[in-house]
Amino acid sequence: MRQSMQSAMFGAMNSEHRLDLIANNLANANTTGYKKDRVAFHDVFQRFAHDYLNDSRTFLRDKNMWPEAHVMAKPRLSEERIDFSQGSLVETGDPLDFALHGDGFFRVQTPDGVFYTRTGNFELTSDGQVITPQGYQLLTAGGGPLTIPPGYGTPIVNTGGQVSVNGAVIGQIGVTGVSDLTAMEKIGNNLYRIREGSDAQEVLAPDTQVQQGFTEKANVEIVTEMVSMIEVQRAFEMYQKMMQSTDGMESQIITKVGRVSG
Repeated sequence: MRQSMQSAMFGAMNSEHRLDLIANNLANANTTGYKKDRVAFHDVFQRFAHDYLNDSRTFLRDKNMWPEAHVMAKPRLSEERIDFSQGSLVETGDPLDFALHGDGFFRVQTPDGVFYTRTGNFELTSDGQVITPQGYQLLTAGGGPLTIPPGYGTPIVNTGGQVSVNGAVIGQIGVTGVSDLTAMEKIGNNLYRIREGSDAQEVLAPDTQVQQGFTEKANVEIVTEMVSMIEVQRAFEMYQKMMQSTDGMESQIITKVGRVSG
């Protein structure tokens, strides 16, 4: 297979993956607390064995024994990461809406364990537990579920996450940081966890503020994503044309060689 065909094939595959990520970002542009995905590319250089043989002893021979070095590059995905940049805050006035300003996360209890989220539009159950729209319990700094006693009144939450009702402190929202954000992975429902095998761990998040009556918008810029989508589509079309041209040249070579042999 010609190198042009192989390079174009990998380029098209990478473009297809990038297009999927852009489409997912656009689909979640209105999802509260959503963080966009991004990718980066780099060239992987393939070298021949003789490219590494550099003999400066020119007096041993008057001609170079090896042909000129040839380096071929093929595009590859170098990384896929979650962009945790801050989204803008939108005032809702709902006392159970909380937005985080900073790098911290809410801790929520799910049937599969404790996970992290930036989604702050919570609800209140009949027994006073604060839960996510999916039914996951919002945890306190002590690790238990945050509970607001029924009939006690509207909760007041300060920027440090302390919850008060009628002037009495009833709990502290558990806001935590992560030592290495690149170790975070999405698991659905706008939840995150630390990737298995990573050295990252929970840390304090003193610079993260809780804003009551606000929600955090997705950090997706629609115009930027649309421009990226057009760019990726054009790149994909270019790779397709490259493969078609290579296939046409190979067909001509096979046909001509077949005629000569016959």
